[in-house]
Amino acid sequence: MELVVREGSIEEIFQIHQGIPEFYEKVEFEFYKERLKDNMYLALVAEQNGELVGFKVGYQSQKPEVLYSWIGGVRPAFRKSGVATALADYQEEWAKKNGFKKVFFKTRNRFPEMIKFGLGRNFKIVEVIRKDSVENFRIVMLKKL
Repeated sequence: MELVVREGSIEEIFQIHQGIPEFYEKVEFEFYKERLKDNMYLALVAEQNGELVGFKVGYQSQKPEVLYSWIGGVRPAFRKSGVATALADYQEEWAKKNGFKKVFFKTRNRFPEMIKFGLGRNFKIVEVIRKDSVENFRIVMLKKL
C-alpha cells in the first residue's frame, strides 16, 4: 500500500480527527480555524490508497524559531505501519527549510506510546506539567533540528 503525505486542508484534518478515539472530547470545526488563524502553520495528511489515515498539525510558537507540533493522530487500523513517522519526517523537514531550529510537543502521561515515539525520534523530556491526576500530567518534549 502506497503512503502519501501531503499538505492538507483544515476540513480534511477535522475529518480525520473525528476518527481518532483518543480525542474523546468533542470539538467543532472552529476549534482548528481559531487556533491556526493568526499563525504560520503546516497541516499534513497521510493517505493510503486514497483514504485519509492520519494527520499532523504544527505552527510557529511564541518563539519564532520554534515549531509547536500541536496535534495529530493516526486512525487505529493504520497504526504501527509508519504513518506517524512519515508525518513527523515531513514536518521536521519542512520546519528546517522554513528556519525553525527546534520542535516541541506536549502529550499526556496516559499516552506512553506517544512518549516512546518522541524519545525514539530524539526528543527530550523538558518539562512535566502537573494536572488533576498523574495520567493527565502533560509531558513536554523538545528536539533540536
